[in-house]
Amino acid sequence: MNIALWICTGLLAAVALVGGITKTFVPKEKLAATPGGAWTGEATAGFVKTLGVLEILAAAGLILPAVLDIAPVMVPVTAACWTALMIGAIITHLRHGEYAVIVLNLIYLALAVFVLWGRTVAEPFGG
Repeated sequence: MNIALWICTGLLAAVALVGGITKTFVPKEKLAATPGGAWTGEATAGFVKTLGVLEILAAAGLILPAVLDIAPVMVPVTAACWTALMIGAIITHLRHGEYAVIVLNLIYLALAVFVLWGRTVAEPFGG
């Protein structure tokens, strides 16, 4: 179970890091032209960049607390936050009719819920 949780956590962290870097450093006009990026056309540049920074922090929050053994409880907390983010993403992409992206969001949501459950119930750190 621990290995499966680490694999899922690593996948989520990679997704968060790539998405965060993209939203932070790619101009929102360019993001709006990509598949699944139409929502950025309605958002402010500051909001998109803030979301990107939060995703970068999520990538760190999924991995570093456990690896460094400093407040490993932050891993399931971050997974809970990622769960909320994915629910928001699903709603946003539904509003724009971007159904292919919703499938990915559902996968990321399922991974986050698994990590949240796994690190609080099945295989918590230190327990």
